[in-house]
Amino acid sequence: MITEWWKKPVTIERNHFKHKSLSVWSCNVAVGCGHGCTFCYVPKVSTNRMASVLRPRGVEDSDEEWGNYVFPRPFDEKVFLASLRKAEAEKPQSLNADGNRAVMFCTTTDPYQVVRRENSKFRTQSPTGTGDQRRDASATLELGTRRALELILEHSSLNVRMLTRSPLARQDFDLMKAFGNRLTFGMSLPTLDNDLARIYEPKAPAPSQRLETLRAAKAAGLHVFAAVAPAYPDCSMTDLRSTLAAVAALEPVTVFMEPLNIRGGNVKRIEDRARALGRKVRTEVFAGNDLWAHYAWNQLNQFELLARQAGIGDDVLHLWPDETLMDWSSRLGPGVLGRDVKAWLEKHWGKVSAWPGTPVPEAVTWWVPPA
Repeated sequence: MITEWWKKPVTIERNHFKHKSLSVWSCNVAVGCGHGCTFCYVPKVSTNRMASVLRPRGVEDSDEEWGNYVFPRPFDEKVFLASLRKAEAEKPQSLNADGNRAVMFCTTTDPYQVVRRENSKFRTQSPTGTGDQRRDASATLELGTRRALELILEHSSLNVRMLTRSPLARQDFDLMKAFGNRLTFGMSLPTLDNDLARIYEPKAPAPSQRLETLRAAKAAGLHVFAAVAPAYPDCSMTDLRSTLAAVAALEPVTVFMEPLNIRGGNVKRIEDRARALGRKVRTEVFAGNDLWAHYAWNQLNQFELLARQAGIGDDVLHLWPDETLMDWSSRLGPGVLGRDVKAWLEKHWGKVSAWPGTPVPEAVTWWVPPA
């Protein structure tokens, strides 16, 4: 694990999600992530753009080395408050309506993670000067998340969407509860198969631990959601049914889902990890664009059907179909696929995810992006 402190402190920044209805802003407490999920898209869409900054810190290939570096951002209260005030002052009409005026923790890292001892390479003095840099790095991450939450609660009316894979989030349930309807807490739960998760999420806490954390959050009075994302090609019908049944029992505000998309070197990382464990995974579905599109389309439709069978309504379910499915479906036409794919895709791309305290209409309300 390569770890030192990033120069740019924790701030609230506008994000650029398309068709996901997650948030308006992002708050990232680190660059990199120790969970090292093999499917992760972040090295391609985010850290690869920082190659010139990462290389001097010992990261030669941010994609290949994903999971082996975490750079905690320092917390400067003055800087954070300035970004918070700027977000608070933005006029509602200038915001993406599907973002629910929310700040998301986090979009490129996990807000709750431990800096591990193995393979650590520290080359800079820790900010506290104690010399125990690994411990101080973990403390910096914890401080960044908790203090940011405290300031958002005390100095703004913004909402918060918290998404994590870590049971460490329990330490802040008291603070999250104080937000009331302004905060939703979610866990990434693509599968309940702990062995399968070891391939796709090698350093993240096991799905069984995440489910228990989600149950604990519900018991603590938090509004919960689940991200079955990305759903793996290897997830069986039994696994998907079990995951949906467990999630449905929590009466979630929203259930997000997307198939596993091809991004950067993620397919190679998945194959390498499976090979190291002596396992075979279904990466043949990524061998060509049409193969992937068939897989993604079938998985989305299958999940939609299973969710309804589990009692998860259309107002709760939120699918994330990739944009490339539009071109693919246009070539095949409804005669092959048996439905108007264009209308189906546009429906899901325009959906506004539910938020606690917001009345749910009899029919799903769709958001049409401004021209």
